[in-house]
Amino acid sequence: MAGGALLQLQNVSRRLGGRVIVQDMTLALDRGCVLGLLGVNGAGKTTTLRMIAGVLAPNTGKVLFDGRELHEEPALSRRLGYLPETPPLYAELRVDEYLAFCARVRGLRGKAALTAVDGVVERCGLAEVRRRLCGNLSKGFAQRTGIAQAIIHDPDLIVLDEPASGLDPVQAVSIRKLVKELGSEHAVILSTHQLNDVTACCARVAIVHGGRLRYDGKLADLTGAQGGDLESVFLRIASADDAQAAA
Repeated sequence: MAGGALLQLQNVSRRLGGRVIVQDMTLALDRGCVLGLLGVNGAGKTTTLRMIAGVLAPNTGKVLFDGRELHEEPALSRRLGYLPETPPLYAELRVDEYLAFCARVRGLRGKAALTAVDGVVERCGLAEVRRRLCGNLSKGFAQRTGIAQAIIHDPDLIVLDEPASGLDPVQAVSIRKLVKELGSEHAVILSTHQLNDVTACCARVAIVHGGRLRYDGKLADLTGAQGGDLESVFLRIASADDAQAAA
């Protein structure tokens, strides 16, 4: 485990309703990297992200942010940006009003808040809808607004849960491009069950199945070292577990 990693998960486990959802997860992420957290639905991705974002505390293990334990120092969460699977929008607010509110929640005031709103509106391609009610946004613009609120305070770590889910192909490509751009300046975790999301914008991939981390490495190193490309490795991990469960 690299001592200089921005984020470290050390043997993290979480139970919900008496069932183990995530078990002994150990993972590290450096600045300037987009990590694809890949797994089928129910693999434990969302629970993992909620622990990283400080929404859930692990039952065992530690989540370290810049070497400090996140759940013992809640103020560290100010350096994170989080987009849950359903964007946390307020339907009755305009996009610019909502983002101004998010800026204030993140401690930005006055000119700094206005500058931050203008910046994320431009970066996330929201200019044409900035005065539209959040409740009237299309799925694509709602996702973009969700990303905008996650990055408005220029966080060190951005955590995105299925940001391209349910989008049409053109919208999905646009979101992937944005995520890749964010990775040049921040550490980014992108949770997805779509292989295309990972191959389009991630430098690293972590495959989660059955609540456990089954593969973690550079995307470019997959071919050859694991005997196949991302798709074949992913399917091999999922099918091996399914076969064991059926035995």
